[in-house]
Amino acid sequence: MALPNRTQTLYWSVAALIFALALWYLGSVITPFLIGMAIAYFLDPVADKLEVMGCSRVLATVIITVVAVMVFVMLVVLVVPTLVHQAISLFNAAPTIFTTLRDFLTERYPSLMDETSIARQSLVSLGETIQDRGGELVNTLLTSAAGVVNIVLLFVIVPVVAFYLLLDWDNLVAEVDKLIPRDHLETIRTIARDIDAVIAGFVRGMGTVCLILGTYYAAALMIVGLQFGLVVGFIAGLVTFIPYLGAVIGGVLAIGLALFQYWGALDGGATDWIRIGIVAAIFGLGQVIEGNILTPKLVGNSVGLHPVWLLFSLSVFGALFGFVGLLIGVPVAAAIGVVARFLVGEYKAGLLYRGRGTSDGDDA
Repeated sequence: MALPNRTQTLYWSVAALIFALALWYLGSVITPFLIGMAIAYFLDPVADKLEVMGCSRVLATVIITVVAVMVFVMLVVLVVPTLVHQAISLFNAAPTIFTTLRDFLTERYPSLMDETSIARQSLVSLGETIQDRGGELVNTLLTSAAGVVNIVLLFVIVPVVAFYLLLDWDNLVAEVDKLIPRDHLETIRTIARDIDAVIAGFVRGMGTVCLILGTYYAAALMIVGLQFGLVVGFIAGLVTFIPYLGAVIGGVLAIGLALFQYWGALDGGATDWIRIGIVAAIFGLGQVIEGNILTPKLVGNSVGLHPVWLLFSLSVFGALFGFVGLLIGVPVAAAIGVVARFLVGEYKAGLLYRGRGTSDGDDA
C-alpha cells in the first residue's frame, strides 16, 4: 500500500532540506565534483554520437578527454595570460579614461563640470573605484581558487570526476531510474525528461552560443585594434545567455573604449570614425547572427526560461550558496519551471479550476 501523500511530502521535504544543508556546509568541497558532473552532462551527447559511429563507450570517453585536455592547455597557454593582462590593464587605465573624459567635458561644458559639480566628482570617484576594486577583484579571483577550492583539487579532481561520470553516465541514469517510487514512475520520468530537455537546450545550446559569440567578439575587436578587445569579447560572451544584455554591455564598453582610443577630439588629433563604426558594426552583426542563426539552431524556442527568472535564480542561489549556487542556479531554475508548468497543468485539469459543473466541451 502506498504511503499517504502527507507522509510522502514530509519525506521529500526532509530530503530537500538535507540537500540544501549539504550545499551550504560542503560548498567548497563539492565544487569540483559539481563542475565535473556538469562537464560530463555537457559532453554525454558527444559520447553517444561516437558510440553510434562505432566507438565503444571507453574509447569515446578517452577521445573526448584527450581533445578536452588539449583544448584546455591551449586556452591556458594562449588565451588566459592575455585575458588577465588586459583585464588588469583595463582596470589600471580606468582613472586615465575618466580623467580624459572629465577634461573633455569640462572644456565643452564648463558649467556642468565645475569643481563642485556632482558629475565631476562622480567621474573621478568611479575611475578610482574601478581601479581599486577591479585590481582587487582580479587578484581575489586568482588567489581564492588556490585558497578556497584548492587549485590542485580543481585541476586534478575535476577531469577525473568528469572522465568517470562520462564513462558511466548511462549506467548512472539507469540506477537512478530504479530508485524512483513505483507509484509515481511515469510522472517523474515525464518531468525528468522535460527538465533534461530544458537544461540541455539552454546549457548546451546557450553555452555554445556564448562561446561562439565571445570568440567572435574578441577576435573581431582585436583585429580592429581595440586595446582591450579580448576582455570585452569575454564579458560580452559571458552574459550572452541573457538576451540582448551581452550585446548591450559589450557594445557600450567596446564603443566607449573605441571613442577613447580613436576619437581625436580627446587628444587634439583626427577622429578615426571608420574604426569606431566598425566596432559598432561588429556588435550589430553579432546580434543578427545570434538572433537569426545561432539561437534558433542551437537553443530553439522550447526552452522556456525567462531572462528575469534566470537572473533571479542566479542571484538567490549565488547569495545562498556562493559559487556552488551559481553552478546549480540554472538547472534548479529549469527544474522549478518545469515542475511549475506541470502543477499548473494539473491545477487546470482539476476540480478546483474547472468546477464540478464544467464539462470538457465547455472549454472550447
